[in-house]
Amino acid sequence: MREFIISTDSTADLPDDYINAHNLTIHPLYYAFGSDEVYGEEKKLSPSEFYARMRKGEMPNTMASNPDFVQKAFQKAVDDGFDVLHLSFSSALSSSYNTAAVAAREICEENPGARIVVIDSLCASLGQGLFVHKAIMMKEAGKSMDEIIDWLQENRPYFCHEFTVDDLFNLHRGGRVSKATAIIGTLINVKPVLHVDDEGRLMPVENVRGRKKSLIALVDHMEEKIGDFKNDIVFISHGDCLEDAEFVKDLVTKRFGITNFLINYVSPTVGAHSGPGTVALFYMGTHR
Repeated sequence: MREFIISTDSTADLPDDYINAHNLTIHPLYYAFGSDEVYGEEKKLSPSEFYARMRKGEMPNTMASNPDFVQKAFQKAVDDGFDVLHLSFSSALSSSYNTAAVAAREICEENPGARIVVIDSLCASLGQGLFVHKAIMMKEAGKSMDEIIDWLQENRPYFCHEFTVDDLFNLHRGGRVSKATAIIGTLINVKPVLHVDDEGRLMPVENVRGRKKSLIALVDHMEEKIGDFKNDIVFISHGDCLEDAEFVKDLVTKRFGITNFLINYVSPTVGAHSGPGTVALFYMGTHR
């Protein structure tokens, strides 16, 4: 059995110390503010700087992964003697899955004996991160690449995502709500709650009045879906609003007794569309 590595996209939102500790290979996605230089690979903005610019009214443009980068990353792994398991950002939200799948096919055709498997996580942000985390834990426990692939494909429908955003106008820019809905909703302090569905799409679930109620609603939905799943860890991401993420963490602990969390920023690729003030909750449940 050949050794293998696990790779994923920067949209998995895993912190650098986690990435380094588990030898995870990251394929960057890119963004820019207007005619500003492109960020995402060697040059990056800190999360606080990225969201500060958004709060000032600057709107970033996002780009998918670079085919040349992906090709070279896969080729290096093959040249080093490794198979590759790549867990991609949801294909419903980005072309990055297709880019990786094409690169994997081309390299395997040119390198007999090479094996690169690309799985569409149908996940976003730390939902994708949780998908990757499960694969890493299985690999470090000695599971084979095929065992991990089978488990991920079987359990993919149970990776639950609950989001809320603080500004409806960012959803309007992404085509999720109309301009009228954004204006009226802002006036009456409506906060939408969304999830990622079985096809990997970001979809609205309900609207609630007020920020605190929207955060509580995330945990309410978790209570509806968690079933008999034993979540040994829960992931929470945020758009530069750590205090709100901690509020959700404390609610989860009070309701379910869960004490192990990974909390990190929503990356620019997702944050460009959800905006500052986004809070997202990720766990395993009976359905998305």
